[in-house]
Amino acid sequence: MAHKIAFIQKGTVPLASVHVARVLQANFPQYEVEIIDIKELLAHRKEMALINMAYTVKEYGPEILAGKKNAKEGYFRTPYLFHQIKRLMTDKLADSDYVFSFQMQSLYDASADRLPHFVYTDHTNLANLRYPFQDRSRLFSQPWLQLERTIYQNATHIFTRSRHVTNSIVEQYGCHPDKVTCVFAGSNLQADANPLENDGYSNKNILFVGVDWERKGGPELVRAFQQVLQVHPDARLTIVGCTPQVDVPHCEVVGRLPLAQVKEYYRRASVFCLPTKLEPFGIVFIEAFSYKLPVVAARVGAIPDFVIPGVNGYLIEPSDVNHLAQRLIELLADPVKCQAFGEQGFHLVQENYNWEAVGQRMKEQILATLPVKSQFFA
Repeated sequence: MAHKIAFIQKGTVPLASVHVARVLQANFPQYEVEIIDIKELLAHRKEMALINMAYTVKEYGPEILAGKKNAKEGYFRTPYLFHQIKRLMTDKLADSDYVFSFQMQSLYDASADRLPHFVYTDHTNLANLRYPFQDRSRLFSQPWLQLERTIYQNATHIFTRSRHVTNSIVEQYGCHPDKVTCVFAGSNLQADANPLENDGYSNKNILFVGVDWERKGGPELVRAFQQVLQVHPDARLTIVGCTPQVDVPHCEVVGRLPLAQVKEYYRRASVFCLPTKLEPFGIVFIEAFSYKLPVVAARVGAIPDFVIPGVNGYLIEPSDVNHLAQRLIELLADPVKCQAFGEQGFHLVQENYNWEAVGQRMKEQILATLPVKSQFFA
């Protein structure tokens, strides 16, 4: 009798892996969720690692040297490693004790014959072509792209964090719409009940939280903030997660912090702004809504799913500095609107963007998709 769920992840970062494993266990308490970590499987195979390093150089060497590709990303996107992971997982999942398998992200195919298999992902490689700037340098090799298609083809069902990824899998990878379900995602931060410390949204503190300063639109935010200061000379900008060289008044660069400390900066902000130019999902927006902050963001990727203009924030076109400044100026001048937007964002998170709701949606679809439900879940 099957009594385990194989949960396949590539490390515990992003933290979504920890949350999804937890809610799967909560929703299927009659089964043990067994964590299978791809990184751990590969860690003791030194020869495989050396061979794959050679394949990484072969596939992406010139682009890595030119700064167009990240070596770590390229390492996990070679046909050689894809096939090796597939072989390792086929052997691992041959155990008949598994009722189904569930993998995080779409970097590898962890499916096994005759075992129902589910995928939860926040992006596809071809989705990069749907951003306004269509940077083809973010695409990986054609052989790897062909293998990526098999991830979706071999899955019993695919869960996504956002509608734009759902559309990508259906339209760019040829999957039937019934095979893909958007279940959203939850926050990495557990908001507490402590009151905000933003003087009733009147302290004019704009918060940016992000690691990749350039991609997240940091330089554009600084230029917009310079315009904001002309109207609101007492406005402040707080940058958390990175340490760019910024030479403007009233700007505090905090750098990277433990997750538990970031919540204090959410609590002391009046507006959250991350005008990112490319974003698979953007969990920080959900965190900001959890702290009842209005959001100003760019109209890219998953963001239009949860930032509703005029309801809980505003959307701008990527790199539109003037419009960004205009929306920030408007919100800083209106604490009542900031509070109203923040309340709406908080309500949205409570309804859709929490891990318990995500787990329930997954459970419903898994039960509906498994070939013989009564055999597994009687």
